[in-house]
Amino acid sequence: MKKSVLILASLIAMIFVNVELSAQTATASATANASARIVVPLEIVKDVDLAFGNIAAGPAAGTVTIATDGSRSGNGGITLIAAGNSNSAATFSLTGYPNATFTIDVPVSTTIASGSDQMVVDNYVSDLGATSVLDGNGEATLNVGATLNVNSNQPSGLYTGTFDVIVAYN
Repeated sequence: MKKSVLILASLIAMIFVNVELSAQTATASATANASARIVVPLEIVKDVDLAFGNIAAGPAAGTVTIATDGSRSGNGGITLIAAGNSNSAATFSLTGYPNATFTIDVPVSTTIASGSDQMVVDNYVSDLGATSVLDGNGEATLNVGATLNVNSNQPSGLYTGTFDVIVAYN
């Protein structure tokens, strides 16, 4: 009987040891680090306004285009006036995290006005493309051009308006 009790006790001990070993190897853990870097916000500052210059309207509609390099061209029933002219592409300075990519969003169209008289500005273009990269110092210069649609017999006056350029980190 002692042998039976001893065998039974050995079997019970083996079961507990086996259960205990199984419980020890059923789980494992590891530790990882978590981190985040908060970077400076992307900023845009207007340096130069978009200016279409001096234009004489005629009996037919026409357009004036300012390229991203600031050059000006005319089409249709308008005359580009050189005297006292001041035309320019809009220029913006961007600053942010070095070598970061960003997107540029220019308007589809806007309106400029002189009193109740209006003209549409459209075909906005930028010289950096839809996605661009800040340089190693976190800087970029953005030039924006557009097309002014001059109506036939457009009344004289100084026409003004605003437009938004939106930049965002990718």
